[in-house]
Formats: sequence, structure tokens, C-alpha cells
Amino acid sequence: MAAKLKKGDKVVVLTGKDKGRQGEIALVMPSENKAVVEGVNMAIRHTRQTQTEQGGRVQKAMPINLSNLAIVDKNGKAARVGFRMEDGKKVRFAKTTGEAI
Repeated sequence: MAAKLKKGDKVVVLTGKDKGRQGEIALVMPSENKAVVEGVNMAIRHTRQTQTEQGGRVQKAMPINLSNLAIVDKNGKAARVGFRMEDGKKVRFAKTTGEAI
């Protein structure tokens, strides 16, 4: 099945502690059905100091389930993604506006 959300898409979080926050997808893991969104679902990871790097607390974006994300249409609202054929190519479109993504 074709991917409804891809790297670089602007998305909004639908549920959870970051509900309503928007960000861009940095990484998609289709096998795990998860994606990493910049600035969303942040966790603090502790790193050990090395000769080249300073140690301490580092914030890292953690994966979030794809079902908790929706693409943002041109109006800035959450939209579902559909597929249609245009000029012999399969393209994604926002169901709220009908505009190709």
C-alpha cells in the first residue's frame, strides 16, 4: 500500500501530550508504523562525556504512531489523505480541499 505520510510532509498531532502541535516529518518507519516529527514528542536522553563531545541532557524527538498524525492542508487544518490518478500517475490529495499534495 502506498504511504499516506512521507518525509518532509507538514503534519499536526491529533492525540496525546502534543495534541495540536505541528511539525515536519524527519523520518518514517513503515515497518513499525511510526514517524519522527521535528519538535514533537521530545524526550531527554543523557549522554556520557567523551573527549570530543560535551556530556549532559540532550533533547531528542521520539517516534510517534502514524495514526496520531494528520497532514496539514493549505488552510492549516488537519486533512485525511486520498489517492487519485492524474495524467496516468497516482498522486496524493488532501480530502478537505481536494488539492494535490
